Amino acid sequence: MEQEQAPGLGFDIDIPFVRSLGFTLVQMGEGCSELHYEARPEHLNSWRITHGGALMTLLDVAMAMAARSESLARGMGMVTVEMKTSFLRPAVGLLVARGRLLHRTRSLAFAEGTVLDAGGEPCCHATGTFKYLSRLADPTAGSAARDFQ
Repeated sequence: MEQEQAPGLGFDIDIPFVRSLGFTLVQMGEGCSELHYEARPEHLNSWRITHGGALMTLLDVAMAMAARSESLARGMGMVTVEMKTSFLRPAVGLLVARGRLLHRTRSLAFAEGTVLDAGGEPCCHATGTFKYLSRLADPTAGSAARDFQ
């Protein structure tokens, strides 16, 4: 599998929210991705397990990176159009998220992702639809939200 890596946490783009959660992109290529994540205390819910919002973000990023890894999508940005998540068991310890591109058109990608716990058991699974967008030259210049409308 072809691998694409960049400085920092392995990502080829800067995503401030993802950086703050501490996700690491381990692999990205040929329609697949793998991310690693260990929840910090502030990422836990009242049961002291990884919060569902952090898990959904992990799945969202894993699927988007899998869709962006496809050669025709390199250099493109993505936004999530829809996502469906199923929580299977508590997510604790070092987590591995794997994303896979299922199908793409010129403007949309359909992907799935699974988060595995330290024992290799699935914790949650998601499917999602993503829209490809041209990357902004400088996302800090002007209103980026305007470009998504």
